[in-house]
Amino acid sequence: MPRTNPAPRALQTRLLDWFDRHKRDLPWRRHAARNDPYRIWLVEIMLQQTRVPVAIPYYERFLRAFPTVGKLARAPVEQVLRLWAGLGYYQRARHLHQAAWKIVREHRGRFPRALDEALALPGVGPYTARAVLSIAYRKPAAVVDGNVARVLARVFRLEAADVTTRGRFQELADRLVSPKRPGDFNQALMELGSTLCLPRIPRCGACPLEGLCEARRAGLERTIPRRQRARPRPRLTLSVLALRQDGRLLLVREPGLFSGLWHFPYAPGTTPRRLARSYGAAGVSHIGTLRHQTTMRDLVLRVYAAKARSSAAPMRGKDSRSKKRWVHPEQIQQMAVGASTRRIAALVERV
Repeated sequence: MPRTNPAPRALQTRLLDWFDRHKRDLPWRRHAARNDPYRIWLVEIMLQQTRVPVAIPYYERFLRAFPTVGKLARAPVEQVLRLWAGLGYYQRARHLHQAAWKIVREHRGRFPRALDEALALPGVGPYTARAVLSIAYRKPAAVVDGNVARVLARVFRLEAADVTTRGRFQELADRLVSPKRPGDFNQALMELGSTLCLPRIPRCGACPLEGLCEARRAGLERTIPRRQRARPRPRLTLSVLALRQDGRLLLVREPGLFSGLWHFPYAPGTTPRRLARSYGAAGVSHIGTLRHQTTMRDLVLRVYAAKARSSAAPMRGKDSRSKKRWVHPEQIQQMAVGASTRRIAALVERV
């Protein structure tokens, strides 16, 4: 069972005082955004699996294009994906667009205030729903992410717990959340975990909770919480075809590894000639190999150049969702493409 000390009031006071003095100046914390549920929801989605410095320029560009949830709902999904390109985890962007439609149709353009209604939105899980409700609406809903779980595990010396046992941490966070400033309390815990209560070498001397921390008192701050052994990531080698015709390159959009974004044709393994024939080309030459990480696996991209016999090169398969587009190289940067496609395009232009 968690320790009865520190008392919630003492923890809240120290944490909120520290947050008021040391919180980072972030775009979504400024006056125009800090009580706007749309902006808070947007950044919480962007910060899933993405570091704050990386998310900031995307957040600012996204808001320039879609300053309201209504404009996001009315935008073509292609435009949404293009602005998201490079941020990764593209299902987040699709869910964001779908949820915007639902908010406009069912909630009069306002992020719902009830937890069950928030959880019914595409792409909104317990953490995101609670974050928006607590920050935008001051609902006493505690959040638990990896940073929060690490702080709580150390403060309460939860030696048998690891950061995957979210239910136990959620119960504890629910008891601790400040009823008067729940949004600031949640942000303070997350900020503490991301700036001071670090995974391997915590900066305990600067931590406002050092005097309350059971793990620090026992000298266990570097061993709690228990670390999970990293699972090896699967590796996949692809042959990628850079097919040229009249100064243009062929891009396709089909279900598969690249999240339905525009990409160069590819096939698993090392079968470049077969891949080229399936697109009406011959005489392939290897021009380089790139390595790229996706959400689930590591990719080895062996890139081959070829010339098409005809600009009407046939497409593989009969999937009605498959599309193709011949584009000039400079157009690629303006399309909904991922980081790997941008890198391949740059490689093609260098050779």
